[in-house]
Amino acid sequence: MPLSPEQQAEIDAQRRTPTQTLRTVAEGMEQHLYTAHPVLDHGFVRVIDYMGDDAAICQAARVSYGRGTKSVQNDEGLIRYLMRHWHSTPFEMCEIKLHVKLPVFVARQWIRHRTANVNEYSARYSILDREFYIPAPEHLAAQSAVNNQGRGAALEGAEAQRVLEYLKADSTRAYDHYEEMIGQEGQAGLARELARMNLPANIYTQWYWKTDLHNLLHFLRLRADAHAQYEIRVYAEEICKLVADWVPFAFRAFEDYRMGGATLSATALDCVRRMLKGETVTQETSGMSKGEWREFEALWG
Repeated sequence: MPLSPEQQAEIDAQRRTPTQTLRTVAEGMEQHLYTAHPVLDHGFVRVIDYMGDDAAICQAARVSYGRGTKSVQNDEGLIRYLMRHWHSTPFEMCEIKLHVKLPVFVARQWIRHRTANVNEYSARYSILDREFYIPAPEHLAAQSAVNNQGRGAALEGAEAQRVLEYLKADSTRAYDHYEEMIGQEGQAGLARELARMNLPANIYTQWYWKTDLHNLLHFLRLRADAHAQYEIRVYAEEICKLVADWVPFAFRAFEDYRMGGATLSATALDCVRRMLKGETVTQETSGMSKGEWREFEALWG
């Protein structure tokens, strides 16, 4: 189950006792508090707390720039300017704390973003639940022939069924041995900090993850991208929905300039100018490598 009975009871108690505050709140984000949004087969994302909104970004920018913002007509215009020109500190004024339940191998990929405060469930102290990520058949794919960290065509038929049976059987056997090594309550079994090393990377863990909006958007730009691994991308996509309700002006600017935009090198920009003048530019005459040219072609179709 995504939430344990204890976690659900805690959420229910918090929901029954709302408190007043004098600080600014984002109404869109208020609707997400105490709600666990399911991801994958046993995972979820939920908002624990947040600070700031679109107005906080503008307030910080105006403190920083003083009279330099007098020509800005509205908050959305200012936020778009800040995003367009790669300003960072105004977006750091907003923060969010998430409770995430995710497979260990996704967590190890996620933790590479070293710009957050993280506190993970301790398998030295507590016993992990018997919950494993088992991919849906449509997400079982062969290794890509052109990308060493990507997937190729989906596995089908007997091959897909064989892989699923391996994943389920190996996960079950590993957890059975984990329980045996720990022993029953009152027995002197193997220490939990040692027994956990037998568990597979698809077992679920949980953590609290707190970060500011600037670093969160960087995370989302990479992990919500179509080329990101599916299992972390679905978490990023769920977080995108939360951010869109939290700071709608900032998220729209992010979608426009980061997710939907593109950055060109000086060489690529020169090629664009030459093409606009009617010149036929090829990879050989572009000054780009084959990889750069392939990515350049993909930008303009």
